[in-house]
Amino acid sequence: MEVESLARWSETNATNSSFLRVLGLESYHESAPFKFRPDLNKKIILWEGDITTLSVNAVVHPTNESFTESSQLSQKVIECAGSKLKEELVTKIKYCRTGEAKITQGFDLPARHIIHTVGPKYNARYKTAAETALYFCYRNVMELVHEYQLSSVAIPIIYTVKRGYPPDEGAHLALRTIRRFLEQYGDNIESVILVLDSNNYGIYQVLSPLYFPRSVHEAEFSRYQLPFEIGDPVNGEPIISDRRIRIIDNPQHTFQENPHSFEGISHNTQLGLAKFGCSVSVGEHSFAQMEDDVDRQKLLGQPSHQRVGHPVTDINHLTLQHHERYERLLRRAKTEDLSEVSGIGCLYQSGTDKFGRPVVVFVGKWFNFNEINLDKALLYLISLLDPLVKGDYIILYFHTLTEGHNHPSMTWMREVYNVLEYKHKKNLKGFYIIHPTFWTKVMTWWFLTFMAPAIKHKVHSVPGVEYLYNIINMDQLEIPAFITEYDMTVNGVRYVEQTSGDE
Repeated sequence: MEVESLARWSETNATNSSFLRVLGLESYHESAPFKFRPDLNKKIILWEGDITTLSVNAVVHPTNESFTESSQLSQKVIECAGSKLKEELVTKIKYCRTGEAKITQGFDLPARHIIHTVGPKYNARYKTAAETALYFCYRNVMELVHEYQLSSVAIPIIYTVKRGYPPDEGAHLALRTIRRFLEQYGDNIESVILVLDSNNYGIYQVLSPLYFPRSVHEAEFSRYQLPFEIGDPVNGEPIISDRRIRIIDNPQHTFQENPHSFEGISHNTQLGLAKFGCSVSVGEHSFAQMEDDVDRQKLLGQPSHQRVGHPVTDINHLTLQHHERYERLLRRAKTEDLSEVSGIGCLYQSGTDKFGRPVVVFVGKWFNFNEINLDKALLYLISLLDPLVKGDYIILYFHTLTEGHNHPSMTWMREVYNVLEYKHKKNLKGFYIIHPTFWTKVMTWWFLTFMAPAIKHKVHSVPGVEYLYNIINMDQLEIPAFITEYDMTVNGVRYVEQTSGDE
């Protein structure tokens, strides 16, 4: 496959972003961080296909430290490149650390070179380390492209769901790192082909306009869509502001001009801090401010970034008010007649998954937002979930064949999210959107980014019913017949064949 035959990002149509005005979103950025650059847009290609067929200067091979990755992509690259690649990896390269990139010949591939890199394993507790490692994967790949004066490179997804990396977060980091590198060193790079599977293709369609806007108008509206953290403005590297060490020209400067800034600290400690140029104001540190659990605040929709004027007593008061409101709604849910909502059948429990967690099903096509009593819909949701959320649970949302009147407004979705308690969000282990559309992916991303960022990593788009059977046994999942019929027309009957094999 020749690069010339692939459509450039600059050849695609810019999105109509005018409807963003009605969402009432606030911008984190005074101006567009990523300007409209037609010269950069024509270098980018989004392509869904087999990377081993591309005739490019280099293809990227995501692997593990010892080049024994069991993924289908890795095995195919090594198999198509032939025995000489295997020999070189074993005898010469031998090892590649996470975040590094090593280059070899392409051997039997149409590509001249193969760039091998090792993506990180993702753990929410060590998110910063994973982000930094993934950044260096992309940065080191691009630096090898620049160093070897390669004009074209094909890059598949380096981060993987198998390693636990949230797809949208990985896409943000990949796009901004590539964008920043091209701004600095892109003169001799003609083509960067982002090789995607069907799931990630939709994500990149949504996010690429933020980093490679195709018009001034698209760049302007990216201010409302880009997250607050967009990395270092020069190279896109993740910024860890709370851990950054500030170094000043005169190590004695802070101590000499602020003799009272270390009151309450021993004399020896003061001298030691002054020697290394550290400026410490204990009262301004988040620990000294006695902030509430930041994760809890995010899940409850409470602001955690505003430290001044939000002491623990105020936060606890807000939490208490939130809990009292929820308890009032729960009491109403237990006493009011909710049969008009429950009778619709759009929300119900359907057995448990393979880990014994309750499965909650929401059928979008049966939810008529314009006609249903939204107050009672909220009460029914609370009454259904309350006994289930004492432990872990998952939600399946079937977007199958929905139309405009089935889509709830952003305002109502935010209201529901804010009403639900900490336990609802903490114990939610997965929210799966089945049969998503492009519009669904766009709106889901906006909602999770601006309204519910704390559960972003728990939401997944699933193209077909069969993919659910990795976590749920078929006999536990009850869904309407129209969903199964639609799924067969779109994805075939593979999951039916799988079922008969299991039996």
